[in-house]
Amino acid sequence: MDAKTEIFNRIRDALQLSQNAPAPEIPRNYRMEGEFAPGSAEVIAEMREKLEDYKAIVIETDESGLPQAITAALADVKSVVVPHGLNQKWIAAAKESGAKLSIDNPETGEILSHSELDAIQTVLTASRCGVSLSGTIMLDGEPDQGRRAITLVPDQHVLVLAAKEIYAVVPQAVAKLGAHPTRPTTWIAGPSATSDIELKRVDGVHGPRKLTVIIVR
Repeated sequence: MDAKTEIFNRIRDALQLSQNAPAPEIPRNYRMEGEFAPGSAEVIAEMREKLEDYKAIVIETDESGLPQAITAALADVKSVVVPHGLNQKWIAAAKESGAKLSIDNPETGEILSHSELDAIQTVLTASRCGVSLSGTIMLDGEPDQGRRAITLVPDQHVLVLAAKEIYAVVPQAVAKLGAHPTRPTTWIAGPSATSDIELKRVDGVHGPRKLTVIIVR
């Protein structure tokens, strides 16, 4: 018997055993909800503190001030890409900044290549939800967030996060994402950075080097 056949036989045996055995009960003795309600002042303050500790730029505004906040966040940007499903008012605000605008649209086949994305300075997207305890923001691939590639290749990510979608602990956000379990998710905790090599911080290794989060009350 060759090695390949033996490996597949072992996989079949393991699958058969796993299907016959009852699924083990998973303990759920951790916190399922936070002390404060989603979007409360305490949750927003904690989220801001964690993001700024990660060296992200945080802007707080309300719905009426959001277009101006987007334009200001893109003031020094030369080029920006947006997903095709982004709010049209946000796209108009991006144009107001003077940056060259590109729209990535998989539905029509107008997809930017990796080299084209690499030449674009910034990406502007919405988000699905966030967790204040860890300062994490989640994307789930909806049309207002776009393909994962457009949020990983450009050097800067300007991200709009609704205050009401900021939860205190991870299980609350996971429950939100669980409503659509087949969507691909990206979890962002500040600008991309690593200290794996000689404990020296290197920015922009696995994603955008700069992160600006606009929290909308």
